[in-house]
Amino acid sequence: MRKTKIICTLGPAVESEEMLRELMLKGMDVARLNFSHGSHEEHKERVERFKKVRDSLDLPIPLLIDTKGPEIRLGKFKDKEVKLKKDDKLVLLNEDKMGDKKEASISYKDLYKDVKKGSSILINDGLVELVVEKIEDKDIHCTVVNGGIIGDNKGVNVPGIDLHLPPLTEKDIEDIKFAIDNEFDFIAASFVRKASDVIEIKKNLEENKGQDIKVIAKIENREAIENADEIIEVSDGIMIARGDLGVEIPVEEVPIVQKMLIEKCYKNGKPVITATQMLDSMIRNPRPTRAEASDIANAIYDGTSVIMLSG
Repeated sequence: MRKTKIICTLGPAVESEEMLRELMLKGMDVARLNFSHGSHEEHKERVERFKKVRDSLDLPIPLLIDTKGPEIRLGKFKDKEVKLKKDDKLVLLNEDKMGDKKEASISYKDLYKDVKKGSSILINDGLVELVVEKIEDKDIHCTVVNGGIIGDNKGVNVPGIDLHLPPLTEKDIEDIKFAIDNEFDFIAASFVRKASDVIEIKKNLEENKGQDIKVIAKIENREAIENADEIIEVSDGIMIARGDLGVEIPVEEVPIVQKMLIEKCYKNGKPVITATQMLDSMIRNPRPTRAEASDIANAIYDGTSVIMLSG
């Protein structure tokens, strides 16, 4: 009997009842919906379709909502995207304004309070790197260190900085209500930084009669790693979200952190999910690479409870 569980992501690539039935019969243990994308109407249709197939097969497969979380993103650009070169200047604006090669707005308006001269700011999964030169009138003036393409709503990471983002956004609160109303079993809470973030999410669940939903804290930044013990203690489990984690910390540290977090969860009797880029090449090819096969095996040998497939 297979002990390591498998989370499968439901989305545009997995819409038909036939595909859902095949996934369930082949070993899907948990169904994940990613609320960083899609509307409530789209997710409602997916949930109803999933439940119809699940009930017809009489299988106890739970639902997991993956929240968007308090992330930082760029605003919109006049030409959708722009290409930055090394030594270019870019101003991150505190106001909402269409961006261009010289300036761009950001979703987190208090970022100027958290960064300082010399701070590193990464955009688009770390492909573009900026260094802060000065802060003037709440705007952050930067120089491009590593050039590349930035565009509409691209993600922003600020490694090594203690950000004062709220644990729950308005969108998260609405999405959690959706999860309660549609009988989800788990919440994967994005960008958790400390135990109090998890406690606030559980409080929100209790206030809305969703106390039976289990909270999985996603570890995806340096602050969460440093607070891992307290986060594990108050959570029902954790997810090692290697995508953002590999942007926030040097990529060569990710395997070490993965092993450390799995061991901590094992000692505390908490389940742990290893996620991101699991069998990623199989989106395009029917056979995994040797490296991917080794990655799965290593996670299992380390003691992971669950692996998550996404993409």
